[in-house]
Amino acid sequence: MIKFCKVFPFITSVCMLFGIVFHANAAEHAGGMNVPSIKSDAVMTGLENPWDMAFLPDGTMFFTEKCKGLSVRTSSGSVNKLYGMKDTKGYNAAGKDLFCDGQAGMLGVVADRDFDKNRTLYVYSTSTKYHGSGCKTNFEKCDGNIVMRFKVSSDLKKVSDRTDIVKDIQYKPFESNQPFGGPGAHNGGRLRIGPGGYLWVAGGDRHRGVCPQDGKLLCGKVLRIDGDGNAHPDNNPPAGFDARIYTYGHRNVQGIDFRPSDGRAFTAEHGPWHNDEITGLVNGGNAGWDPAEKRGGRSACPDKYCGYEPNQMDGMDPAVRAAYTPMSDTRFDDLMPAAWNNNGFSQGTGSAAFLKGSNWGVYEGRLAVGIMGIAFGDTPAGSRIDLIGLSTDGLGINGIVRMPLGFTKRFRGLVMGPDNALYASTDEGEIYKISASTK
Repeated sequence: MIKFCKVFPFITSVCMLFGIVFHANAAEHAGGMNVPSIKSDAVMTGLENPWDMAFLPDGTMFFTEKCKGLSVRTSSGSVNKLYGMKDTKGYNAAGKDLFCDGQAGMLGVVADRDFDKNRTLYVYSTSTKYHGSGCKTNFEKCDGNIVMRFKVSSDLKKVSDRTDIVKDIQYKPFESNQPFGGPGAHNGGRLRIGPGGYLWVAGGDRHRGVCPQDGKLLCGKVLRIDGDGNAHPDNNPPAGFDARIYTYGHRNVQGIDFRPSDGRAFTAEHGPWHNDEITGLVNGGNAGWDPAEKRGGRSACPDKYCGYEPNQMDGMDPAVRAAYTPMSDTRFDDLMPAAWNNNGFSQGTGSAAFLKGSNWGVYEGRLAVGIMGIAFGDTPAGSRIDLIGLSTDGLGINGIVRMPLGFTKRFRGLVMGPDNALYASTDEGEIYKISASTK
C-alpha cells in the first residue's frame, strides 16, 4: 500500500482521505517504531460551543464559549465565569456590546507571554461598539470584530481594565443570497502569541468578495501586532496596505500555530466545498483567495461573492469549483502555495496545534489539525484530528495519519497544554485532554 500511495496520485488521495499513514522517506519510516499510545479524557462537559483555550504554566485554563463568554478553570478544577456577553448570566462582569450571531461571537483567547508579570489576557469577540455608518448593507465596511485586552485578578475570579486594541475587523451584518452566508459568516477569530511575544490575529473574509485582496480592509487577513494593537515593525505588506497585515488573501483562518523547529507560522483554513488548506506563511504574502466577481474570467455572482460558484447549491466535481474560484489562485505573483489541501474537498479544517514533547514519539513536531466533517454537497463526512508531517520548506507534507481516538466530534479548537497533552474543544460541548506516551 505504501508504494502505491507514493506512485499513484489517485491512491495518494484515497490514503490521505481515510487517514492511512504513508511515509516520504526511509528515516521517517524507521522512526515509526516509536509510535505512542494515545488516550483521551473529557475534562469539561456540558459547555455551549466552547471555542478556544489558553493555558498558564500551572495548568490554569481560560476558555471561551461562543455565545456566552470567557471563563477560567483553575489548576484545582474550579470554574470562574469572568466576562460574559450581552444578556448572559452568572459572569462577574459583561460587555453589553458583545453578541453572537451565526459563526460570530466570543472566539479566540490567549495569555500574554509575560502573564506572570502583567496578568494580561487577549480575547477576540464580535461587538456592536464600532459598527459606525458602514453597517447599512453587506457591501459596505462594517467594523464588528474586535480584540480586547484584560487584566486578570490574582485570585482568577475577575477581569478588569478592558481595552479594545483592535476595533476594525469587519463583520457581516445582514442576511444575503448565499446558502451559507448569513449574518456573522467567516470571522476567523484565532489568537496566538508568536515568536518574540507578538500577538497574531487570524481573520476571515466575512463573505464580502473584495475583502481578501483589499489592503485597506482587515477582513481576510492575518495580523501581527503588539499588546497595544500596533503593527510589528517588521511586517512587510504590499505598498498601501494596513501596516498591521502580515498576510492577506485568506478565506477563513481558524487555525494558526508556530513550528517548534523554526518558529514559522502555519495556518489551517476552511475552503468553499473545495481545498481546505494548510499554508506556511511568508511575511507580506498572499494566500490567493479572491472571491470577488468579474475577476479571473468570472461573471457576476450572487451578492458579488463567487465563493460557492458555479452552481452554489448542489454537489458537483470539486475540481470544477476549484478552477472557477481557487483557494490558491495562481494569477498572483506573491502567492504562498499551500503545503496541503484536503484532497479537493472542504471538510471544515479549522484548528491547528504543533505537537510538542517526546511523549508524542514519532508524531512530535507534527501539526495536529481539527476537521469538522460537514458532509455537504457530496463532500465525505469525517470529523477527526489529522496529524500532518510538514516538509522543511513548508511546501509539502511528509505524511499524514488520523489520530486514533475511537470517536468522532466536531473539533473546533486545539491547543497544547503545559503537560504536553493536546486539548481539544468540540462543538458538542466538551473539552478533551488527549495524552500520549511511548512508555
